[in-house]
Amino acid sequence: MSLRHLAILGSALFVAGCASSVPSTQVTRFHLGQPLARGEIVVEPLNAAQASSLEFRDQAEAVSAELARLGFKLAPGIARSELVAVVDVREQTRQDYDGGGSGMSVGVGGGSGSYGGGVGVGGSISFPIGGSKSRDWVLTELSVQIKRRSEGTMVWEGRARSEARSGTPYAAPSATIRRLATALFKDFPGQSGQVVTVK
Repeated sequence: MSLRHLAILGSALFVAGCASSVPSTQVTRFHLGQPLARGEIVVEPLNAAQASSLEFRDQAEAVSAELARLGFKLAPGIARSELVAVVDVREQTRQDYDGGGSGMSVGVGGGSGSYGGGVGVGGSISFPIGGSKSRDWVLTELSVQIKRRSEGTMVWEGRARSEARSGTPYAAPSATIRRLATALFKDFPGQSGQVVTVK
């Protein structure tokens, strides 16, 4: 095999490796800078109507596993827990366009070709122009707030977000939530107010 063919093969393998690499996760956490007692805790959805959904079951399992790893005791019932972890997951899609032509993608938040003013539940509305090819991307954000039930005060909050190509294993909801939860609680409680990238 010639050097030229080896170079082409090496470049192809490099591109393939990049395409299959695990997406990085952006993590931000906020807290009071005081030790947080590892007491009993229960995991609840931000929207109480989602408590019995299959989606929240996956979210609760991922967050509960991380809390248990950190030394929290998962309470068997809401009435017994002083601490509550409130979970919210939001997802948005966007499209990139390749080839001859232009495209416009309006997502939740009013952005054009981007995420606009925030992350919301729902998809994007796209208007491809010309013969371009689109690639769908999924942005998922997991947020967790740990509160004291008796006072209603928040003692810790974290958000983790990641983007993956639609249709790949990294965009699967359950795998994405586990990856985000792992990143979110890494080095708990983390530096307050600092954005870190976890790979």
